[in-house]
This record gives sequence, C-alpha cells and structure tokens, in this order.
Amino acid sequence: MTTTDTLDHPAKLPSAKKVGMVSLGCPKALVDSERILTRLRADGYAMSPDYAGADIVLVNTCGFLDSAKEESLAAIGEAISENGRVIVTGCMGEEADAIRAAHPQVLAVTGAHQYEQVVEAVHTHAPPSQGPFVDLIPQPDQDMIKLTPRHYSYLKISEGCNHSCAFCIIPQLRGKLASRRIDAVLREAEKLVAAGTNELLVISQDTSAYGVDTRHETRPWKGRDVRAHMTDLARELGQLRTAQGNAPWVRLHYVYPYPHVDAVIPLMADGLLTPYLDIPFQHASPSVLKRMKRPANEAKVLERLKNWRDICPDIAIRSSFVVGFPGETEDDFKYLVDWLEEAQLDRVGAFRFEPVEGAAANDLSDPVPEEIKEERYARLMEVTARISAVKLAAKVGRTLPVIIDEVGEPDEDGDIGATGRSQADAPEIDGAVYLRNVAQGLAPGDIIPVKVEDADAHDLYAVPA
Repeated sequence: MTTTDTLDHPAKLPSAKKVGMVSLGCPKALVDSERILTRLRADGYAMSPDYAGADIVLVNTCGFLDSAKEESLAAIGEAISENGRVIVTGCMGEEADAIRAAHPQVLAVTGAHQYEQVVEAVHTHAPPSQGPFVDLIPQPDQDMIKLTPRHYSYLKISEGCNHSCAFCIIPQLRGKLASRRIDAVLREAEKLVAAGTNELLVISQDTSAYGVDTRHETRPWKGRDVRAHMTDLARELGQLRTAQGNAPWVRLHYVYPYPHVDAVIPLMADGLLTPYLDIPFQHASPSVLKRMKRPANEAKVLERLKNWRDICPDIAIRSSFVVGFPGETEDDFKYLVDWLEEAQLDRVGAFRFEPVEGAAANDLSDPVPEEIKEERYARLMEVTARISAVKLAAKVGRTLPVIIDEVGEPDEDGDIGATGRSQADAPEIDGAVYLRNVAQGLAPGDIIPVKVEDADAHDLYAVPA
C-alpha cells in the first residue's frame, strides 16, 4: 500500500461498544459504579444513558435487606426485558444462585466491589471494539466518571466493617475494614475539587474507624507526614480550596461516636469542616442496644452532644433508628422517644426492623408484630417531625449559606426559583431550601447567602440575602 493510498483511505476508528448502568443502594455502591464505568471507559467503552443504546447492561445491586433484594431482582428483570444482555454485580451478587434462579438469562454475576471481575465479564460478553486504539483513552485515575451532579462528590475512604451488629450482614457482603491509603484519598479529593466539586461527602461503612486496620499508617503528603486517621483526614480535607480560593463543604457520614470524634468538632467551629455529623445511633434503650450487639452508653452520648453544641452551636446531627427490633418492649420504645426529646437531633430517619438472610437477629426471640412496628414507626416520625419543625422555625430570619442544586426557568413575571441545601442538609436524605427571586446566571454548585423567610417540618424557604 502506498502513502497516497493510506491518505485516500484513512483507517476508521470503530464504534465503541456501549455500556448501560443501573445503580441501586447506598452512596458507597454509587462510588463502585463510578469506578467500574471509569475503568470500562479506559478500556474503550462508551456509556449509554438508556437500555436501547447499550450493548450490555450492568446492574449494581443492593442486598442489605430482603426488600432491597426484591428491588434488585426487579431491576435485573427490567434490564433483561428491555435489553436482554445483563451482568449483575454488587452486594446481592454474593447470592448468585438466587439471582440465577430468578433470572437464568443473566450473563455473569459478581460480588460487591469486585471491579476486575466485572470488567472481565464485560470484556467476555461484549469485547471492546477499539483494541488498537485503547491507549488513546484516558486512564482511570484521570477523568473519573461521576454519577452525581458535578458540584458534589462522594469520597469513599474505606471498605468493609469490623462490627458484628446483629441486624447487619455488611461484613459478610463487603468483608472486614479495609482502609485506603490516606495520600490516595487526599489526591482523589484534590482532583475532585479541582474539577468543580464544591461539596465532598466522606463515606464508608465506619468513617470513625478509618485506618484502624493499617495501624494508622503514615504517608507523606504536601511535604509532611499524615496518618490514616479520621482526625488527620478531616484536618487535611479542611485545607482544600476551589479554583476560586473558597473552601469546599466537607461532610462526614457514617461516623460512629468513638471518643476521638470530639476532636473534629473544633474543626467545624473553625469553618474547616461542614458542621454536620451523620451518626448511626440505631436505638437508645440499653437492652435493645445489647441485643443489637452495639455499644450502649446513651447517657454519655447526650453529654457529648451538649458539649459539641457548646463548641459549635450550628452543628447539625443526623441519625437513623430501627423500631421493632426483636425483643423491643413498649418501655424500650418509650425510652427511645424520651431520649430523642432530650437529644433534639436535627435530622432523623427511621426503619422498621426487617429480617435479612444471614443476620444474627433472625434467631432472636420475641419478634415484634408488624402492626406494632408500624404504630411505633408512625409515633417516632411524629415526634422527630415536631422536633425538626421547632429547630427549623428557629432559623427564620437568619442568613445562611446554601449550595444550589437546581435552578428553574423564569415564570411569567420573570422571577426565577431555585432549590438548594443548607449545611444541615445532605443530598438525597435531608431537607431542602427553596429559593425565590434568584439572580439570573445562578448555577448548580454556587454557594450563596440566603435569608430564611419560612419553614415547615423538613424544609426552609428563603430569598437571596
């Protein structure tokens, strides 16, 4: 072939195979989905936003509760119906036999955070079409694919859990605690902020235990040594700055109230961390906590909450609780309600106890009837909604910083509305701030001061200050 022939008939880059993704479950699973897609893009695949355009569909499942498993099986069924070529991964992937019994058409099944196995399965069932050109594709540690909006990102610092809570099978699904190197975590955080992230949400199964498995090993970072420890991590994240020189919001999730958590509260008071802690208390009654195999020192927790608020008055505490755990009596439930009245938590979620295959709680005596679970759930949510309404009403008239999530179109009068969140509101799980008369040009990710005009049990209503 002559040079002229080559120029007249240039090689044509083959069309990339397309991968669709259905991601279920918690933010930690969402991060897994992002990493899988990033790796596949580096291998020459393109992403498909729908079933029709995909050569293969990945379903990242949740297996935490039986209801979550049902949702996962339904999602797998929908993907098979709409596309037909499906690979299953995620927490429910540990139950491959159950998945194949319900959906024998699935091409492959892998477990939670088994990135290499997922990628290998995709290569097997939808081989990449751009083999000779794959080196032109960005590598995984460069442009990370995000499944969240550009302005906020989840930062996963570890995998697995060392606890053995009676109601939970996370250690069986995701293994024991495995912490990431602190320099790798900080490098990822730095890249995310440089790429436009204005809010980092630190996640794991147990954020407070970060580094326990590595004996809090030290790594060099920016000319100094830092430990793989929650307090060191929090302090370093507080030094990050956006391209505009602003500090991004840094929000801590899944924080067990170990003693060293006290050390991060002054960082919140100093503005280095978002004044927000997500603490999974689960219950307050000592007898229920004992049956759950969780530490029971609720009196000291109340004292610590008071101290935290003395140091950082604006701190928001969110938690979740389980009602109807086996053996929970009416006195236990009243204890929980009284504790909540005293704790005055800012954000509360509740779950009715639900057996999950493999959990130790399934073998406990004295199950709570479903109708009593429902009644207690309703009572707890009524109490927490009342507490929330009072706390939010106290913010009326105040000026607060708000991060913008969505901006609407002008109405007939030209007024523009927007939806955002205060520092007390994590995305997807807490309340919102609804704004009127925002400036033209306001964009998602902008952080602006607003004056609160009204409130209800969950949300605030405001105008730009």
